Amino acid sequence: MPEYGYFLACEEFGPADLVEQARMAEQAGFRSLWISDHFHPWNDAQGQSPFVWSVIGAISEAVSLPIETAVTCPTVRVHPAIVAQAAATCAVMTGGRFRLGVGSGEALNEHILGDAWPPAHVRLEMLEESIQVMRKLFTGEEVNHEGVHYTVENARLYTVPDEPVPIDISGFGPKATSLAARVGDGFITMMPDQDLVEQFRKGGGGSKPVSGGTKVCWGPDRDEAVRTVRRLWANQLLPGEMGQILPSPSHFEQLEPLITEDMVRDNTVCGDDPDEHIAALQAFADAGFDRVLVNQIGPDQRGFFDFYRTKVLPQLTG
Repeated sequence: MPEYGYFLACEEFGPADLVEQARMAEQAGFRSLWISDHFHPWNDAQGQSPFVWSVIGAISEAVSLPIETAVTCPTVRVHPAIVAQAAATCAVMTGGRFRLGVGSGEALNEHILGDAWPPAHVRLEMLEESIQVMRKLFTGEEVNHEGVHYTVENARLYTVPDEPVPIDISGFGPKATSLAARVGDGFITMMPDQDLVEQFRKGGGGSKPVSGGTKVCWGPDRDEAVRTVRRLWANQLLPGEMGQILPSPSHFEQLEPLITEDMVRDNTVCGDDPDEHIAALQAFADAGFDRVLVNQIGPDQRGFFDFYRTKVLPQLTG
């Protein structure tokens, strides 16, 4: 049986709201937390994007749940040595309850300093080297590294947890999944794709944890929930590589007319039918996932947590 957790959306909520949602998630019976790591929201309607490491610090004092970034890009906007320091401190603050989820990133967040945005195969090379750098630093020993993409000189982390921070790798296709299987401590993906799970496990991932995430919009009026999803998160239904290569929220807004309410209705759980919510999460369990994390779109967070506490989680956890 998978563990069920809550996915905090930094793109949509400010720091105080995120901390309060973490509290409500723990009270509702969720067992873990994800939190997104963005510089920009996907569009102006989402309207937020706090610095994730500050928010994790506050959450570590507010709840006892494990927490993971989903996901951090440790390659362009932030050097992997700095990400390693942030992750190590989070692990210490949470008593070892922190995992670092990483991915190859999006231009939306990573190009802001004027760096070129590399093609996908180069981004994966950079991600692999960044993981090497971070793992060396997690030892607490002095690190010197001169690689293809990164240089580190006389760097040592003095504040480190007793055990190295686990690094889970996000993947949505076979190449990233192969990297996760080869070098990750776990695998993250956002679709209940059994083929990717099997590729990860057979490619070297073995019994390491596979985690999945999904978004829903609970509410008593299904049509209103559909409109809320389209207004706030139409970007999640854009096809292909647009999510990785578009550079600003305004570019995502320009494509929103391509996403219809019918597309939202067919692809996102909306409304207050417990069976629909349960089925969406059960699909991940059926595909072999170890952890499933769900995010509520829109402002009615308390209603969502009450609904999941009473109608959904008891059915999933027995």
